[in-house]
Amino acid sequence: MNKQIISVDFPSDILLTLNESETELKKDIKISLAIQLYLKQKLTIGKAAQVAGLSRLDFETLLSESNIPISNLDYDDVRGDSEKLI
Repeated sequence: MNKQIISVDFPSDILLTLNESETELKKDIKISLAIQLYLKQKLTIGKAAQVAGLSRLDFETLLSESNIPISNLDYDDVRGDSEKLI
């Protein structure tokens, strides 16, 4: 998988303020971005997991622990799909 590096500037004291290492902050940013893109339906759950740097199962677990649905299907979607099976 090819990767693209994107640089983000932060105030020099942000790591001290957050009491995090640069590695921890990068991980948090990637996970937060992945969740937001998933919630906006810009990425599938699988692609969001890739952005977060997690396995799909770990990403789904994280979403579940954060009370974020792991499916974007609504009642009408499920009903329509079930009718096609009959």
